[in-house]
Amino acid sequence: MQDIEAIGAVIAQPPGGPPQTVVITTHQNPDADAMGSSLGLAGYLRKKGHRVTVVTPTEYSQNLHWLPGNDEVIAFEEKVRVSVSQLFNEADLIFCLDFSSLDRIRELAPMVRQSRARKVLIDHHLEPESFADLSLWDPGAAATAELVFRLMVELGDRNLIDIPIAECLYSGLMTDTGSFRHSNTTGAVHRMAADLVDLKIDVSSIHRRIFDNVTLDKFRLLGYVLNEKLKVLPEYKFAYITLTDSELKQYRSKTGDTEGMVNYALAVEGVVMAAILIDRVEEIRLSFRSVGDFSVRDLSSKHFDGGGHRNAAGGRSKLSLAETEQKLLSVIPLYQQQLLETV
Repeated sequence: MQDIEAIGAVIAQPPGGPPQTVVITTHQNPDADAMGSSLGLAGYLRKKGHRVTVVTPTEYSQNLHWLPGNDEVIAFEEKVRVSVSQLFNEADLIFCLDFSSLDRIRELAPMVRQSRARKVLIDHHLEPESFADLSLWDPGAAATAELVFRLMVELGDRNLIDIPIAECLYSGLMTDTGSFRHSNTTGAVHRMAADLVDLKIDVSSIHRRIFDNVTLDKFRLLGYVLNEKLKVLPEYKFAYITLTDSELKQYRSKTGDTEGMVNYALAVEGVVMAAILIDRVEEIRLSFRSVGDFSVRDLSSKHFDGGGHRNAAGGRSKLSLAETEQKLLSVIPLYQQQLLETV
């Protein structure tokens, strides 16, 4: 589903016509692709003459607060419910970025669903929910930032991509490809990156601000996890981590501090699948990673009400952390042969 021409028509600014009111939203606990694609699109639409507001369902990691346009983002909380609800009610267009199902935006979901605004989905996750009027959806894209870039280029607006927009899009592309090392790193990804670099963005600075901007508390939490919480089951080529709510509080964990932690488990020699189980009080959140042809998306979808990509997926559980861990450990043997054959 790539309604690029139709999306171009709805964002076209008629000469002398009034600007449209646009709201852009993305998934809970947004990562660099979610924020980069949202803020990159916001910058572009403002250049097209529209009034644009980015609203996130939750707060997000401090290492993303440098992104151009961040100061104008509204992170939803109860005290802004009325004003945010009014924004969605008065919007002409709502762009939904980097999520395929409305349950990924928590309390913003009914606001999007009930709004009379035209809704546009831009996403690369599988099995999108049918709620949008127009879609730019491609599960073969490495990142939503890649799709936002494609939209701008195919609408003939490459010249509108300035350094702030390029920094946002590059951030999303870089992180969702694992700094260009994951299997989703295609020729198109490298060509897009080259186009953005040619605009004279500071690649080293972007990487440093995202990856080399770690609080002491986060480092101490990581040290504790690697020393005390990482469990390896070589008979399944599987490693996993569990984190309780009290442990997160002990290390003063903030939004985003556990982002990417599951990758350390996957980096263990001989491991082809990894998971992290985190007690978020209202539910247990699971993140899965894998290499090769082993699909954590299938496992997560079947057993943990989740989804995502073949090698990176998420899930959830209403059981306790201990019960969720035991459920996972009962599920893994079902995939033993596949795991052992994966290289």
